[in-house]
Amino acid sequence: METRWLDEGELAAWTAFLEASHRVFRAVEQQLKQDAGLSHPQYEILVKLAVAGGAGLRMTELAESLITSKSGLTYQVGQLEKRGLVTRDACLSDDRGVSAHLTEAGAVALREAAPGHVARVREALIDVLDRDRLAVLADALTEVAARLRDTGT
Repeated sequence: METRWLDEGELAAWTAFLEASHRVFRAVEQQLKQDAGLSHPQYEILVKLAVAGGAGLRMTELAESLITSKSGLTYQVGQLEKRGLVTRDACLSDDRGVSAHLTEAGAVALREAAPGHVARVREALIDVLDRDRLAVLADALTEVAARLRDTGT
């Protein structure tokens, strides 16, 4: 099979995506570290657990929803647990499973971190684009994510 090299337009799209995504993630990471003492993955864990409510989430479900490895998630949850922001316990429906839960301190930390996080996301990405471009971006990235999800990537 012959390699289909990227043409000029495709290469421009790829390199722009790489640079923009890295810069947005770096900006968000720096803001969260500075203002809340959280990594971006830790912030996202708190968000997912807040949405899940009192039932919490199984660690495997949490890893899948965050698109991360179980070991990477275990490390991040361990760091949050040390700070009293998250607890882990045996899953009620499966003795082998472990569930993570947001603590009250975790809910407070999330409420305090959220305004600065949203402001940085707006500054780095959302407010840079008009509504039409945001819609195109959302549609395009949703399509890419769905394709990768369908292939198990």
